[in-house]
Amino acid sequence: MFKWLKKKVAPRIEEFDMVAPIRGQVVSLEEVPDPAFSTKAMGEGIAIHPSEGRVTAPFTGKVAHVMEKSKHALIIEHESGAQVLIHVGINTVSLKGKGFNPHVQTGDTVKAGQLLMEFDLDAIQEEGLPVITPVIVPDGQEMISHVEILEGSSASPDAPVLRVYLKA
Repeated sequence: MFKWLKKKVAPRIEEFDMVAPIRGQVVSLEEVPDPAFSTKAMGEGIAIHPSEGRVTAPFTGKVAHVMEKSKHALIIEHESGAQVLIHVGINTVSLKGKGFNPHVQTGDTVKAGQLLMEFDLDAIQEEGLPVITPVIVPDGQEMISHVEILEGSSASPDAPVLRVYLKA
């Protein structure tokens, strides 16, 4: 009786796929020349050797954080609350924003595939810094059960690279 009075509940998300936020070649985190990433001390994920200097949203969500001064990294939050860190290059914080052009700000809502940031591959390499880019699901997120790395060596906005499983 009075079914129209019952509150509609959105279906619970059990998992979601994340596409590559950067075009290039997918490699394991162990290949990242920074132990914080290569030992997975910060979380599970992949790394990408970029073929172009563009970062796009790996899913629809919101920008949880943009590193304001260095502009080299950002955190995107999925509708489930799960967050993903995209960290362009290694030791690129030392560039103090040089070569990075963010197109979003902390708090912005983004759609999958939307341009988040541009970066100058040549400028980073001219400074002697690796451009390999870790894409990780940071540890310590209670809603996450585990992360699966999907097979494939080519990173593109059409290809899922990670599957994030959420706790029941």
